[in-house]
Amino acid sequence: MKKILFVLLIAFVCSCKSNKSKSVLDDKVVKKPKISQEVIKTSMEYLASDELQGRATGTEGIEKAAVFIEKYLELNGIKPYFKTYRDSFKLNDLDAYNIVGVVEGNDPKLKNEYIILGGHYDHIGFGNVVEGDSIANGANDDASGTIAAMEFGKYFAKTKSNKRSILITLYTAEELGLKGSEHLAARLKKEGIDAYTMINFEMIGVPRAKSETMAYISGFEKSNFAAKLNEYGNEEVVGFFDKAKEMQLFRRSDNYPFYQELGIPAQAISTFDFTNFDYYHHVYDEADKMNYEHMVTFIEKMIPALEGMMNAPTKEVILKDE
Repeated sequence: MKKILFVLLIAFVCSCKSNKSKSVLDDKVVKKPKISQEVIKTSMEYLASDELQGRATGTEGIEKAAVFIEKYLELNGIKPYFKTYRDSFKLNDLDAYNIVGVVEGNDPKLKNEYIILGGHYDHIGFGNVVEGDSIANGANDDASGTIAAMEFGKYFAKTKSNKRSILITLYTAEELGLKGSEHLAARLKKEGIDAYTMINFEMIGVPRAKSETMAYISGFEKSNFAAKLNEYGNEEVVGFFDKAKEMQLFRRSDNYPFYQELGIPAQAISTFDFTNFDYYHHVYDEADKMNYEHMVTFIEKMIPALEGMMNAPTKEVILKDE
């Protein structure tokens, strides 16, 4: 516990130090928090550390990861969506729990609509032994997406620049068949949430080739999601990956249960395209192999795209007829 608190303290202090850049909007001085490479690296080095033993669902390691995430959300002003941060359920004999925080929107009407941002914080635990190492640390898969969701939550909690409300959702049991996101999507449906869109951040720790778009979106043809994000971001931030459909990526990640249950545009964004990182489900998927400059760039470029979606007067992202 002392180590977790120490890591969080470092991340929080670094965040405070980097929270000094300003821009002028409508004659008002608005603080724009800087996305800190140091903070991201600190989070990654803990979540993908050997101490967490690969974060398999139901283990002591994933419990430590959950505590770390909860403390991070709390320190950065992201409130629990339920009575606590945990969306708990049983998976056979395992105790499992998603982590769910909320950043309330600033518009009296639009705050009742929700944008869901997430990533899975579990991994496979142990993998094939390579040079005496058997811990599959899961840095790219998917500590990177988890950290991105956490950073978006922190940014909007500090700027309060979102008219719609935001759920920051971190899932367990993705590696066991999307069980965590299935549970949460069904629960939100039962509670009657007015969900607008869902974005799942899946493996964003390494850059694509310079000839490719920064990121791609799964289920590209199912909605106008990519086009609207690019319009809001004023550049092509997400594009098409020609093998995504062949590999059924849309159905293989935590966006899919939200698409099924809530009938909303729910898609995954990734920068891993199976050509730019050799260690998928491998013991070498470690913190020192992540590109932190790229992660900062990804988050910074996504922020205006997300803001556009959060603040549009109507629901402009829509599903397409198939």
